[in-house]
Amino acid sequence: MPRQSIFNMSLSKIYPMLVQKAERKNRTQAEVNQIIRWLAGYTQTELETQLSKDVTYQTFFEEAPQINPNCALITGVVCGVRVEDIEDPLMQKIRWLDKLVDELAKGKTMEKILRE
Repeated sequence: MPRQSIFNMSLSKIYPMLVQKAERKNRTQAEVNQIIRWLAGYTQTELETQLSKDVTYQTFFEEAPQINPNCALITGVVCGVRVEDIEDPLMQKIRWLDKLVDELAKGKTMEKILRE
């Protein structure tokens, strides 16, 4: 998928897919929300507001209150690309989120996912 189209995708359309991925593996929407809040620094209310405003992925990350400083600890492969090697900062944030939800779906504990 071209980079530009990913940036312009609606978060409210992507979010249910992230939740479904987790729920197929007996994880919860609350856990997905916790991951998003940890990564981007939103409160639950702020996250719900972003979803209701139908913002793009790009806007969601541009308006993020505080990207977690421990996000540099997120490593591994998503879609055949090492997340730590992605040069575009926005694409890297998008792939970090993908990686964290992948880890959730694979059964990792929240402590490991959130790099605690």
